[in-house]
Amino acid sequence: MKLPSFRLRIALLSVALAGSALVGFGAVSWFQIYNAQIGRLDAEIFNQLIRANRSPIRERWEFYRESLSYAFGKKTKTSVALLVMDTDGNKLYESNSRPDDLDMNRLLVKRLELTPLPPRPKGEPPPANPYSTNPPPLPSPFIPPHSPRPPRPNEFITEGTATGTWRIGAAKFPNVQVAIAVSLETVNQEMAAIRNIFVVLIPGALLLVASGAWLVSGNALRPVHQLTSVIRQVTVKGLDRRIPIGTTDVEFVELIEVFNQMLERLERSFTQASRFSGDAAHELKTPLTILQGELERTLQQADPGSEVQQRLSNLLDEVRRLSAIMRKLLLLSLADAGQMSLYLVDVDMSELLIGIAEDIELLAPDITVQTDIVKGLRLLGDRDLLIQVLQNLLSNAIKYNLADGWIKIKAYQNQTTLYVTIANASKNIPEGDKSRIFDRFHRGDPARTRKVEGTGLGLSLAREIARAHGGDLTLDSTSEGETAFTLTLPIGYTSGSD
Repeated sequence: MKLPSFRLRIALLSVALAGSALVGFGAVSWFQIYNAQIGRLDAEIFNQLIRANRSPIRERWEFYRESLSYAFGKKTKTSVALLVMDTDGNKLYESNSRPDDLDMNRLLVKRLELTPLPPRPKGEPPPANPYSTNPPPLPSPFIPPHSPRPPRPNEFITEGTATGTWRIGAAKFPNVQVAIAVSLETVNQEMAAIRNIFVVLIPGALLLVASGAWLVSGNALRPVHQLTSVIRQVTVKGLDRRIPIGTTDVEFVELIEVFNQMLERLERSFTQASRFSGDAAHELKTPLTILQGELERTLQQADPGSEVQQRLSNLLDEVRRLSAIMRKLLLLSLADAGQMSLYLVDVDMSELLIGIAEDIELLAPDITVQTDIVKGLRLLGDRDLLIQVLQNLLSNAIKYNLADGWIKIKAYQNQTTLYVTIANASKNIPEGDKSRIFDRFHRGDPARTRKVEGTGLGLSLAREIARAHGGDLTLDSTSEGETAFTLTLPIGYTSGSD
């Protein structure tokens, strides 16, 4: 499975980290704001409970109920429920009268039952009977004569009913019991608005983070892209390329310097190796030519059919083979140095292919040859080198063919390119050999090729000649029991059809 690009992973990681931070911050902020809202509401309920410590006169409680609505609904219409009971549990005032408020009444009564009565301070006389005929006069409005002990924090609870969610506070005083319920609808609406803001802002922030990470990572990876571009161009003709360091970030300077030094060492080593191959081939050319001439002359002087003539003949074959290897090495060294010279002429590829196919029928009469060659295939190229390419391909097709096998030659062209495909029956090429089949001196599995003559330079040289012409030679993907190579060559010049 292919991993996503490093740049994409940086952007995704940045989004994940920023998203986790923003979501966590949003969640904590939301809960903090909600708790602050509830805390303010509890403080207001607490203040209103403190004001409720007075004589239970119904008219006063009605006025007190209206003041609660004003206190909790200054800017918004917040619903408030009030329940007042005496110390014996008798209802003195009930703000709810609708059928759907029955659940609220039960909650308020239950809350009062769970709320403990604060202890009376020492020395304080027992409370007066609230239902006496001569009640004491009331003090100034909403200012309690005694400050009771504040309700404990756990006396504020949140309960849900059919009409909504309510925040309930209750307190018991020496003369009266009071329970206040305030609707949380306004608080919930405000929190929903804050949540919607987070829902919109967090994805927008993550999009900005992703864009920023993408741009920053792209800018940071620019030297790597420069390295990649130079590496792609490192061929025999591109070993002299270097990456400039002038505007590169400090973090990549050492990497680029090391890479440039590596290119310099490669160029020096390759130049030395190429020069050695060329010099060695040139140095061997003269003695091999002299040795071949002497062997041919001595062979003519030997007695026909003698053992000496047979040995001289074998030696001459080996010298000729060595000369052929030397010529191929010389061509490869020139190709490596980019100095393979081409004598360009108008070449009739159809004629060359037909002639080579006829030679196959003479060299290997047991092999069936099938041709599909379009007439008039012409191009501008080096005739001798192209003949060598075709001979190498057909020689391999004969060497690695099966008993009573076959060879198929197909040639055609389009407006710019000429294609020649040569296929033959053969054993399957191992997967490990397919990637090395054009390596020099590589002859594949010894069990497959031990009885086949050759040096392992033919395919490598054929591909170099094709590339020198601006084309290529490739191994095709074929079915089992078949091997095929395709030669592609640019036409460059067309003289018409025969």
